[in-house]
Amino acid sequence: MPDVVVAGHVSLDVFPELRGPVALEPGGLVVAGPARFSTGGVVSNTGLALHCLGVDVRLVGRIGDDLFGRAVLEAFTRIAPRLAEHLVVSREEATSYTLVFSPPGVDRSFVACPGANATFTAADVAHSQVAGARLFHFGYPPLMPLMYAQGGAQLAALFERVRRWGAATSLDMCACDPGSEAGAVDWEGVLAATLPHVDVFAPSLDEVLFMLERSEPAATDRARLARLSGRLIDLGASVAAIKLGDRGLYLRTSSDTRRIEAFAARAGVDAAAWRDAEVMAPCFEPSAVAGTTGSGDATIAGLLAALLRGADPLAAATAATAVGACSVEAVDPTSGIPPWAALEARIGAGWRRRDPAIELAAAGAATTAALR
Repeated sequence: MPDVVVAGHVSLDVFPELRGPVALEPGGLVVAGPARFSTGGVVSNTGLALHCLGVDVRLVGRIGDDLFGRAVLEAFTRIAPRLAEHLVVSREEATSYTLVFSPPGVDRSFVACPGANATFTAADVAHSQVAGARLFHFGYPPLMPLMYAQGGAQLAALFERVRRWGAATSLDMCACDPGSEAGAVDWEGVLAATLPHVDVFAPSLDEVLFMLERSEPAATDRARLARLSGRLIDLGASVAAIKLGDRGLYLRTSSDTRRIEAFAARAGVDAAAWRDAEVMAPCFEPSAVAGTTGSGDATIAGLLAALLRGADPLAAATAATAVGACSVEAVDPTSGIPPWAALEARIGAGWRRRDPAIELAAAGAATTAALR
């Protein structure tokens, strides 16, 4: 059995080569260079990042029997023949694709087609695929309508079932279009149904703010992060890991001894180290920024890979931001990620980190020194 099963959204990403800022206007024409193709979605981004780090991973998702679907299968098989074995190929549905517009010096934007992800349900994850795995990670329910329908009944059922099968559980989100069906969902209600079955919840700050407050991320400080993470833990998560983009990763854990002991037993980590912890891990300085698409997914891969190695919260958050920095050094999300030993060596050699944008006033001297 694999160490990790990564399930959920999978797509083919298309990156037109853009030479400057782009404004798409009716009747206008934007001249682009050659397009680059890459598999995308959490199954690809987090799953392949874990594979790069040396983790034995199984990928579970839905694609169509079409040109884009064959491209996804070929890409996974070329990396490792067994990676594509558990993808469902539907003859009736199209493969999801995303057009990624990433002009130089401008934040990226997306045009996405959900495709076969729109029919993904809890039934697409079988006991035979997960039983014996140490960890289960699922991502992008806002792009999977059946997973958030009826107050997230399918999402909650999936996580309840997987935890019953013995795996530690992890959940990632993605941005919601406020004008879409997903944008009108009561996400706090979905989280209230699901997070009691989730060990690690790892959304971005923007996603948390949209789902809990519908507010902007301006003036974010330690008090705001503590309040938001506290709400996520109150909703049931054992670990709340909030991605802060180029500011780093904020991680907070439950003070509930029984909850943390149960999580620690499933994940194979030290319960005492993970109980009532708070860590702010600033980013490492990449050698260059070639692309940021999927870097948040890669960050989660670093966190999960560290968990599998029994890391404490500070070491796990450090590994997460290191993998995220490696990710942005390549245009695609995963080709810049080295094996685990090389990652550790780079960190140990004194890889420069950015100054913490958010200080933890309550952090002890040892923790504060380690962050710098």
